[in-house]
Amino acid sequence: MLHGTDLVVRYPGAPRRALDGVTCGLEAGRLLAVVGPNGSGKSTLVRALLGLVPLESGSVSLHGRSLAEWPRHEIAAAVGAVSQREDTLFSLRVREAVMLGRYPRLGPIAPEAAADHAAVRRALERCDAWDLRDRRTDALSGGEWQRVRVARALAQEPRALLLDEPTAALDIRHEMELFELVHDLVRGGLAGLIVTHELNLSARYADRMILLDGGRVVGDGDPAAVVDGRVLAQVFRWPLAVTTWRDGAPQVVPLKPSEAES
Repeated sequence: MLHGTDLVVRYPGAPRRALDGVTCGLEAGRLLAVVGPNGSGKSTLVRALLGLVPLESGSVSLHGRSLAEWPRHEIAAAVGAVSQREDTLFSLRVREAVMLGRYPRLGPIAPEAAADHAAVRRALERCDAWDLRDRRTDALSGGEWQRVRVARALAQEPRALLLDEPTAALDIRHEMELFELVHDLVRGGLAGLIVTHELNLSARYADRMILLDGGRVVGDGDPAAVVDGRVLAQVFRWPLAVTTWRDGAPQVVPLKPSEAES
C-alpha cells in the first residue's frame, strides 16, 4: 500500500547521499524490519516514505497514487508514524496526548465523540498504558512516553504503521510486548514497518528485512537470507557469529575480540 522506488535523498551540505537508490514497499499483513548501523539511512527512509524530506530522485506512492497528490490529513489518517525523537512543547494528560491521534479524522473544530474516546482507550490498553491516562506527559519515564507515542499512532486507526526505533528506552518486557503488539496488528491486516537495532527480534518477528549501509541496500529478503554473519560483520564493523533459535530464526551473537581471534 505504501511504496518507495529508487529513493535518493541528499541533505544540504552532506558529503554523500543519505539514501542512494532504495526501493521498498509495505504490504498489508506483513512486517518489514529495516536494520543497519547508525547513519545508514534508516530514519531518512521513514521520512522519505512519509513525504517529510525532499527527494533528489525516485518516487513514493500510497495505494498506487503519488504521495504528492494526497492531502496531508488523508496521509495521516492512512499512515500512523512514531518518529525516533520528539520534543514536547507543553505538558498534556496522557489521554489528551493520545487523542491528538484522532485529529486527522476529527478535523480542526469537530468535537470529540464516543468513538474517538473508545479508540483512545483501545490504543492505550493495547500499549499497556491505560493506567497512565491521567498522568502528565512531562511526568512519564522515557519508556512510558514511548508507549504513549505508539498508542497515539494506533488511535489514528491507520492502514499502515511506521515505527522508528520504538523500543528505545523500553525494558525487556515492554520491548517484547511491543513486538508482539506490532506482530498482532500486522496479522490483523495492517502494513507494518519497524526501524530497529534489534537484529534478533527482527529475525523472529519480521516477514522481510532490509539491511542498509551508507544509504544503500546491502540485504533484502526473508530474515534467514539477510542475517548473514559475514555481511553483518562487514556492515557493523564488528566480529559476530550467527546461530539458530529453536523456532528456526537466525540469531546474532556479538563476539569479544579474543573470541574473534580464536
